[in-house]
Amino acid sequence: MDNCIFCKIIKGEVPADKIYEDDKFLAFLDITPVNLGHTLLIPKEHHKDLFEIPDDTLCEIGPVIKKIAIAVKEGTKADAINIGMNNGPVAGQVVFHAHIHIMPRFSNDGYKLWHGKDYDKNNSQKIAEEIRKLI
Repeated sequence: MDNCIFCKIIKGEVPADKIYEDDKFLAFLDITPVNLGHTLLIPKEHHKDLFEIPDDTLCEIGPVIKKIAIAVKEGTKADAINIGMNNGPVAGQVVFHAHIHIMPRFSNDGYKLWHGKDYDKNNSQKIAEEIRKLI
C-alpha cells in the first residue's frame, strides 16, 4: 500500500526503532508509547485489520507475540504486559495496517483498564446466543 506508514517502515522508507524482524513479521517501538518499550508487531504483508489477516498468518504470529512480550517485559523490567489490537476507527485504530500492541505495564504507571458494564440475565443470554449462531 503506497500510503501506509507501516508498509513504508517495512520497505525502509521511514525509519523505526526495529527490535525484531523475520521474513513475515516486524516489531518496532511505538512512537507514542503507553510506557517506554511499547512495541508494535506487524505482519509484513499488508492486511487492514484482524478480519483480513489469513488464518495461517494468525497461527504463525502467536509465538512471535510471546517472544516479543517476554523480551519487552524483561528488557523494561515491567511488572506486567498488556497485549492489544484495535480493529476499526471506533476501536481506536489509526493506522490501517494490522498491528498488535505489546505494552509494558508498571504498578505505578497510572493507567487503568477500560470500564465494564453489567449484563442483566436476559441480555447476556440473548447476546451469547446471537454470537454462538455465527460461530
